[in-house]
Order: sequence, then C-alpha cells, then structure tokens
Amino acid sequence: MLQSIRNASQHWLGKVVLTVIFTFLIAGVAIFGVEEFFRGGSSSTVATVGKTPISAEEVRTAYQNQLQRYQAQLKRTLTPDQARSLGLERQVLSQLITEAALDQKTTDLGLAVSDAAVLRAIQDEPSFKNANGTFDRVLFYQTLQRAGLNEAMFVREQRSVIARLQLADAIVAELPVPQAIREAVHRYSTERRSAAVLTLAPSAAGEIPAPSEEELTAYYDNNKASFRAPEYRSLNLLVLDPTAMAKPEAVSEEEARKVYEANRNRFGKPERRTIQQISFPDEAAANEARAKIESGEKPFEAVAAERGLDPKQLDLGTLTKSELFDPAVGNAAFALEQGKVSEPVKGRFGTVLLRVTAIEPGDIKPFDEVKDEIRKEIALQRVRDGEFDKAQDAIEDARASAKPLAEIAKDRGLTLLSIPAVDAQGNDPSGKPVEGIPDKETTLPAAFRADVGNDTEALRTKTGGTIWYDVVKIDPSHEKPLSEVRDEAVKGWTQAEIAKRLVAKSKELTERLEKGEAIEAVAQETGLPLKQVVDLGRNQTKDDLSGDIVERIFTTPVGKAASAPSGDGRAAFKVTAATVPAFVAGTPSDRQLVTSLRTALADDVLGEFIAEVQKSAGVNVNQTALRRALGGEY
Repeated sequence: MLQSIRNASQHWLGKVVLTVIFTFLIAGVAIFGVEEFFRGGSSSTVATVGKTPISAEEVRTAYQNQLQRYQAQLKRTLTPDQARSLGLERQVLSQLITEAALDQKTTDLGLAVSDAAVLRAIQDEPSFKNANGTFDRVLFYQTLQRAGLNEAMFVREQRSVIARLQLADAIVAELPVPQAIREAVHRYSTERRSAAVLTLAPSAAGEIPAPSEEELTAYYDNNKASFRAPEYRSLNLLVLDPTAMAKPEAVSEEEARKVYEANRNRFGKPERRTIQQISFPDEAAANEARAKIESGEKPFEAVAAERGLDPKQLDLGTLTKSELFDPAVGNAAFALEQGKVSEPVKGRFGTVLLRVTAIEPGDIKPFDEVKDEIRKEIALQRVRDGEFDKAQDAIEDARASAKPLAEIAKDRGLTLLSIPAVDAQGNDPSGKPVEGIPDKETTLPAAFRADVGNDTEALRTKTGGTIWYDVVKIDPSHEKPLSEVRDEAVKGWTQAEIAKRLVAKSKELTERLEKGEAIEAVAQETGLPLKQVVDLGRNQTKDDLSGDIVERIFTTPVGKAASAPSGDGRAAFKVTAATVPAFVAGTPSDRQLVTSLRTALADDVLGEFIAEVQKSAGVNVNQTALRRALGGEY
C-alpha cells in the first residue's frame, strides 16, 4: 500500500483522491464500528474527528466525485440503490474521517509543509508542464478548472497530502522482516512431495440399482431446496436506443466526405515519421546552421552538439502528424523528403531545423470503403444531440401521467418487449436463456427489486439508451412436487449413492495402507489404476490430480494414507516423501520475498496506526446530518 501511496503522489489527481487508498486500510475499524457513534449534533456537521469537523458540503462533494469515478469505470449510470449496495456512502465517510484524523495527527506532531515544498511539488507535476517541460501557469489553471478546483483548494489539499505521506513514510519505512517469517514462507512455497495414488472412478462403486419409493422420497425430503422452482417475473420493457433511431440514409455523401477528410487518420494506419529537431534563438542563427549543413561543412549532429544537445535529445520520436503538438513543426516535418533538412521553422516555442530520418508509409482506407460507417456515426450523433432527449422527455412525461408502457409504446410507434416469465438469472421456466433482454446485468436486478405497480426508475444502457420497465406479474419461488421432478431426484439419489460407496471403499483402502500393506499389492488385488506422483508443489495441479487431492497430500504426514474427492470419483493415496530446499538468506528470491512481505507488513502497521489515531482523536458521526447531506441518494 505504501508503494501505491507513493505512486499516487507522483500525479496531482492521485494526490487529490489519495484518501481513497486509506479506505481499504481501515476496513473493520471504520466509522461504523467506533464507540463514540451518535445521532445528534449540528445539521451542517456530518462528523467530527477530535476537534476537526467534516461538513455536509465536503461529504456531498466527495460522494459525487466517488460516484462519478465508479460510473466511469463501469461505463454506466448507477442508481441510488446500486450506489448504496456498493457501500459508497460508507467508503466516502470512512475516507474523509481517515483524512481528518491523519491531518489532526500531523498537526499534533507539529509536522508542517513549507510553501516552497508545496510550490516545488506543483511545479514538478507533469500535468502542469508544457511541451518544453517547464511549468505552465495557464495550463495549471485550466487543469484545475476542468477538475472543479480553485487554486486555494488545490494548494491546501496538496499541503495536507504531502504531510500525510511524510507521516506514513515515517511509520512504515524500511520495516524489518523477521527471518522466522521468511523461513516459514520459504518452507510453504518450496516444499515438494511425492505420493502413490489409487484412482476410484464412479464405475468402482459397482452397479447401482434403482431406488425404492421410500429411498427416493427420503432423498427428496432431505433435498427439497434443490428442487425449488425459482421466482419468475413477467416484465414489460420499453427501450429507447439511439442506434435504432438513427437514420444513416438521411446523411448526404458530401457531409460524410467532410467528416472523412477531417478525420482521415481514424480510417487506417497514418503515416509516421522519425523526426529530429535543433532549436535556435532566432531565424538568422538557424539559416547560418542550415547553410553549413547543406554545404557539408558540418553534419547535422555536429550542429546539434554545438547547441548543447546530446545525440539522444535530437529525436522527437516516431510520430504521426497529429501527434506533433506544434502545427508548424508538423506541417514542415511531413513535407520533407527523408534525409533532408528543413528551412527554419518558426514554431510555438522558437525557431527550429528539422530532419526526417525514417518514414513509415500510412495505409488509409478509401472513402467508399468507410462511407457507410461514417453515415451511421453522423446519424447517431444527430439523434444524441436532440431527437433522443426529446423522445426521452416525452416518455417520462407520459410515465408521470401514469400511462402504462404498452400504451406509451403504441403512441410513440415503439416496440414493447414483453417477457412472459424470466428468473433472476435470465432463464425461462425450461431453463433456457431469455433472448433480447437489453443489459441483463442491470435490467434484471432492478426488475427483481421492484414490485407489481411500482413507479420504477428508468435505466441507462451501456450504449447510451434508456430502458423503462414494469413488473406485470410475480410467480413466487415454490417447491416442485416429487412427481414433477422424479427424474432429477433419481439422478441425484444415484449420484449420492455412488459417492457414498466410493467414500466407503476409499476408507477401506486407506485402512489397509495404514496397516502396512504395500500400495502396489492393493492396486493389483483391486484392479485400480496406480499412479506415482513426484515433485508435487502446493496449490499446483499435476498428473490430473484435483486441487482437493493436492491439498490433502500436503496436510497428510509422510508415510500416512488418506483419501479425497477426485472429479466424479475419489482417490486414495499414501505420501511417500517430502523435501524442502535449505533456506539461504540474502538470495535474490529472499530479497524479493522481503520486499513483498514488507509491503504486507506496512499495510498492517499503517492500518493499525490509523485505527489508533481515530480512537485517540475520537470520532463522532451525525447520521441525521449524513442522510440530509446525501439527500435521496442515501
């Protein structure tokens, strides 16, 4: 975790949202488990940590930011219920309380971050640097504006984050990793075992007669949960899909060609060039240098060396024209012949000479090959820019007036999707998947949370469409009678009987091996296949051995016998050997282990420290203010 914190600290946005990391440190000791939990308090203060208040506005802002991050990752809108199921409000409040507790601790310890340190961190942030690698104040303000921050807020947060990082580093930096732990992990990961294994296939259980009526009834009564019919629901769905509304045929060829010409690189592989650049203080100096290069007096590299450029700094890279930040440089570079030196180019950041050392030809699809695709894109954008919103608003207005979806679909000329019966997994009563349900992973959970006649909330699809749904009928889950599931019950009883017989047989084999009989002799007598397994690693499958068998082999002492499930059958085995290579401190594998264990120990230590900080400071939570701060979303 400490490494994650350090990584986050290398980027300003990571610093702003750094407190998300601390959420995972305080699982189990977060605000909902502290002793000083209470419900009263000021309506504008959601929580206090010691003397530090957490305002309702801070909670609302953090909640919205976290919600937007989740939605960006999932690529869909989350309903309030879905956000609640993710524990979003708990995460947000936990991280704000952790942040406040650490800030108070840094204050108590007298830790402070100077203005110079904050300024240096901001100026070193790559997001605020221009193409020359220097801090750009305009870019700084533009970036903050896009993130919804002002300078004072950002500087204050930056100062706090730097202090928190210093505190965390002081607590967990270079934690010692005891050799006893390393040796234990070494033994666990490097131990190898050998075993002799007898395999009992289902056929080893012998012929299984049909169950009697009493046996079948008893099996059914003991396993009724396996024969329950799931809950089924009848649904009406109305889907408004921008793609279906789009009319590519209405887009003219002229419009499509304009888009093609403006975005040619999208339709194939654009030309790429390897470009070198030397900067000069003015055009005269650049002309003088170019004359020397053209006359052969000095090569390009020598002129660069005179300008103080390392040969490695000459290359801008192998780039497409659109990847060049400066349009003037891009136009000049892509007009040059390979190996030639350009005339002086007045770019945004000074006058330069360019040379192209390699050209990778482009491969752009012709217009006729992509025009249908472009027409679809234009038509879809038109729908999204106006028609879709109008249609959506009209449907919402109709829903508000209590019109059923079937009537709305008829009025709007839309197709109503009626589903007679579907379970929560998307299957019909015959067990087959119900086809045509849009965004099943979102639609079905929402439909199974609603009730008949509920005023349900519209859902957003992955493609930007909208789904309205009504629950028409609910067929509750119920037990199926034995007469209806007789074949399934017979099959289940038979499998259970086979398993019972194999357990008994494997137990008998294990007892014989424990008494000292040679496994080879037992295999020959019973006719069971014998397999010798060597160099078996923990948690590894080998020679078709199941994970259950491997795990049991490693929990059985050497020279002892045991049995375990093996696919549809079972296996009896005897552990014949176990070896562990000697532990040698300081080897590359040991150093790698130390690094991994130190990270895990740092997580534990830092988590304990944060819990103690919260306990010492005192955490008070006003649930009423929390609900009021989040409104209907909580």
